Amino acid sequence: MDAVDGIYIARAAALFGAGFAIAVGTLGPSIGQGMIAKKACEMIGKYPESASKVRMTLIISLGFVEACAVYSFLIAFMLILFGRA
Repeated sequence: MDAVDGIYIARAAALFGAGFAIAVGTLGPSIGQGMIAKKACEMIGKYPESASKVRMTLIISLGFVEACAVYSFLIAFMLILFGRA
């Protein structure tokens, strides 16, 4: 194995790591967003008069959950850009 092969292996590992970061980093937030939206719909269905409060809490909660997916995207982006040996 020479230096050129090592560069290709490092690049392939960085690309694999980027794909893995996106796959794992968005799995949890997507499930969490679905659960949050489900509960918000149930609460609005049960108590329609509190729809504005539930909606505002829903938006804030989804923002916090989405931050995890954005962080995984940033990690994958950095692996793609700076993953060169």
